[in-house]
Amino acid sequence: MSKSQKVKRKTIPPVAARAGWRIPRLGAVALAAAVVVGGGFWWSQGRRADTQAADTAVTETQAASQAALTATPSLGFEKLRGKWLRPDGGYILEIRSVAPDGKMDAGYFNPHPINVAKAEASQAGGSVKTFIELRDVNYPGSTYTLTYDPANDQLKGDYFQAALSQTFDVFFTRVQP
Repeated sequence: MSKSQKVKRKTIPPVAARAGWRIPRLGAVALAAAVVVGGGFWWSQGRRADTQAADTAVTETQAASQAALTATPSLGFEKLRGKWLRPDGGYILEIRSVAPDGKMDAGYFNPHPINVAKAEASQAGGSVKTFIELRDVNYPGSTYTLTYDPANDQLKGDYFQAALSQTFDVFFTRVQP
């Protein structure tokens, strides 16, 4: 290579040599940013439409459920509310509330709280029934299936002890309304 060519190479500043690459890089970054922003806007508009459709469907379903509940007579779930004692072990079942659809807010104590995974009330053949599922340490899916006995003001039925895979006849007496 001649000396004059070497001089020409050395006289071109390195920044100027790379400047040719900056414009395409900036353009690519700007284009990518525009695509991301545009895609996000498009996605959010689609989500908003989906949410509005879902909200409308939920509102219509709630209205239909409310109409069905007002059309049906009271199922008598209010008599389940209170604290109930299982005399053979000192266990306490506390039914705080029962919704018209049968969902119960319940607690179970031995004597410390045990997690109640599911609590429901139902009516079958004129009887008020409850189902309670426990999920906690030493209670891996144990269940109570109880029927309200209005003559004795008791909850009677079966206790399935999941850890032992055994079912026991049990009853609860009301200790507090």
